[in-house]
Amino acid sequence: MQLRIPGPTPCPDEVLRAIGRQMINHRGKEFGEMTNRIIPKLKQCFQTKNEVVILSTSGTGGLESAVVNMLSPGDKVLGISIGIFGDRFAECAKVYGAEVIPLKYEWGRAVDPDDVKKALKENPGVRAVMVTHNETSTGVTNPLKEIAKVVKDADKLILVDAVSSLSSIDLPVDAWDLDVVVTGSQKGWMVPPGLAFVSISERGWKAHAEAKMPRFYFDFSRAKKFAADGQTPWTPTVPVFFGMDVALDMMLKEGLPNIFARHARVAGKARAWVKSKGLQLLSADEKFASNTVTAVKAPDDMDVARFTSTLRDEYKVVIAGGQGGMKGKVFRIGHLGLVSEKDMDEVLAAMDKALPKAKK
Repeated sequence: MQLRIPGPTPCPDEVLRAIGRQMINHRGKEFGEMTNRIIPKLKQCFQTKNEVVILSTSGTGGLESAVVNMLSPGDKVLGISIGIFGDRFAECAKVYGAEVIPLKYEWGRAVDPDDVKKALKENPGVRAVMVTHNETSTGVTNPLKEIAKVVKDADKLILVDAVSSLSSIDLPVDAWDLDVVVTGSQKGWMVPPGLAFVSISERGWKAHAEAKMPRFYFDFSRAKKFAADGQTPWTPTVPVFFGMDVALDMMLKEGLPNIFARHARVAGKARAWVKSKGLQLLSADEKFASNTVTAVKAPDDMDVARFTSTLRDEYKVVIAGGQGGMKGKVFRIGHLGLVSEKDMDEVLAAMDKALPKAKK
């Protein structure tokens, strides 16, 4: 079966063998040694010297942790959204009492940094900016480097959802001066769901010390304190730690530049197929098209549900449909983590066969 959705993603055999190990004492020496191996490897992938904490939760839990650790009720935040996950990030802040100033874009468009600059100028009381690096609902990657520069020039915090980008798309945390960056294990890291990883800058830790939103399970201070002893505050998702230890070794052996280039090549194949079929990307500008998920507009005569079910049942290929208002209007091909050009060739060959069977 070719699992080609935006996540969870396939796991290498080495990772599957690792997660099948017998449990160990999460307060013992073996777990501590493993954690102390994992965190430095994560820092290499984040391209950061900042603290990185590990939380046993989903990517959304990681985003909630960013909100509750950096903000106080009543804080004004600029919530940038180009799709479902940008909306979710903003909604999380609203639930905890932040005043969210929305900067929303039509699905398929990327953020214009000049719009961010204008919004911050018009709202000088904004404390933080929340932005999704790579939006899987639309297959668009935002120009994060340029957005971050605008935010830093305005002397604001930047909180980044990098759940579907970090590990697959270049995201140098320190070089771009990012305060909080969140990612999740089930995407490009090649392990099952269950862990979120969060980097926190020095500026982020200062904001954390002042933040007054309620937090307990997701408290970064607790996580940092326990990490000093190779532990986590609460019972961790031990099998996913086993998998991460192995997956990180595989990634660092391949090398980050090679990983980013591989994802770009595979995504290029997907986009070339879209053009060859006379179809259109949802991304309004191809230079912002994602290298981890390709979102394709369905033609009027296509039944997307039939297309995806035919691929699954007849050709053993699983792709995703559209989300929210794009349900039935878009199909999405995930290509992140454990994916090769050969994999994509097989997926596209199956799609060639399934496409004529999907007409209404």
